[in-house]
Amino acid sequence: MKCRIAWIFLFSLSVLHPFGLSAETLTVATYNTANYTLAGRFVDGVYTRGYPKPENEKQALRAVIKALDADVIALQEMGAQPFLDELRRDLKTEGVDYPHAIVLDAADEARHVAVLSRKPFTRVSKHTDLEFTYFDTTETVKRGLLEVRVNTAAGELALFIVHLKSRLTDRKDDPESTQRRAAEARVVRDRVFSVFPKTDAPDALFMILGDFNDSRSSPALRTLTREKRAEVMHLLRATDSRGEVWTHFYGRQDTYSRIDHILVSPSLKRFVKDNAARIHDGPGVRDASDHRPVVARFNFTR
Repeated sequence: MKCRIAWIFLFSLSVLHPFGLSAETLTVATYNTANYTLAGRFVDGVYTRGYPKPENEKQALRAVIKALDADVIALQEMGAQPFLDELRRDLKTEGVDYPHAIVLDAADEARHVAVLSRKPFTRVSKHTDLEFTYFDTTETVKRGLLEVRVNTAAGELALFIVHLKSRLTDRKDDPESTQRRAAEARVVRDRVFSVFPKTDAPDALFMILGDFNDSRSSPALRTLTREKRAEVMHLLRATDSRGEVWTHFYGRQDTYSRIDHILVSPSLKRFVKDNAARIHDGPGVRDASDHRPVVARFNFTR
């Protein structure tokens, strides 16, 4: 009896003692910056090509990023390296420091995916060779697939950042580019699963996040989340402070929808705080971009 009591006491110490349990909270966000680059814009009522993002939108964007207080932020519609450098510099001037950053140069020379991080990268892989068959041609995922990894208390975490094709198209046989995004999703999935062939392995901690330009019921999202009716990636549900679920206002059609997502692997799912993400709807979010950020918090323990 005394031995049993002693064993329980020692076991409790090993579990509860702060040196016997390592823990870490990590906040991850995805945010489409709405052309933080040179782009066609209406300036004083006149459409102008190659115009930079207006300063008032940049200021609002920085305020949103500061409010997110994320450790890692996946960005879409970012300009090339000089634009990312400018954003980091201006953020640091305002007291928000992201010492680690990377931008992916892919087929789309104007709009890039990028990452800002407080944590150092353990590995960076730039997947710009993702090809797929689209009708009678061979196409490339224009924004590529950016993979970055960071260390956590539970092990190495991999983030795969995407920005799938927009809904604009010149093809009448593929309205809103639905088929093209589904094809992009397939080749992205194949690449991610070649890196993590056993998606449910305990150390398979990874996520796919970004602007998918599609809803959860679309062929593209079904391709990424399900295989033979089994769930291979979990799409985190998300709402804002009022219970609304939209992340994008599409001015061309005057519609609101959720097209920005965070997908987590089966092994990563158990670390998600409240098993859900949230949509940021704080001050300035409507001035900064036509998208709203999606944020997830992870409570990692070893």
